[in-house]
Amino acid sequence: MKIKVGFGYDVHQLVEQRPLFLGGIEVPHTHGLLGHSDADVLIHVICDALLGAANLRDIGFHFPDNDSQYKNIDSKILLAKTCELLSENGFSIGNVDCTICAERPKLKNYIDLMQETLANILKIDISDITIKATTTEKLGFVGQEKGIAAYAVCLIEKA
Repeated sequence: MKIKVGFGYDVHQLVEQRPLFLGGIEVPHTHGLLGHSDADVLIHVICDALLGAANLRDIGFHFPDNDSQYKNIDSKILLAKTCELLSENGFSIGNVDCTICAERPKLKNYIDLMQETLANILKIDISDITIKATTTEKLGFVGQEKGIAAYAVCLIEKA
């Protein structure tokens, strides 16, 4: 058995008149994230971590932002396709650990639903996906509420 680790980082700008999607759910907020897809920054970093661990390039390679088929796509679909790519290459997911950096909205009341949603797509136990939320203490673009950043690490195994 071969064990591999992956890392993902992404950031999206906050804008008016867009819904805010994080971890596969809509979170009530005055602003949403700007992107070609639904801009779910948490799902995007999970995709990148998984793809990187499997040496399958990155999310932009598989789902380019200049391809109209991905315009406004639900990022849960991208994550499911990422899982299919891993499976086709003989990998299974051990665990995923994520951090969302956002000044607002406060996310503690949404994390359980995010974990459940993502565990179902990843086909892993809910205890194998960790989501943490933090602020940047009003520092930088996150602290100024101009955007949201996210990080993820994952462990995958190949038989």
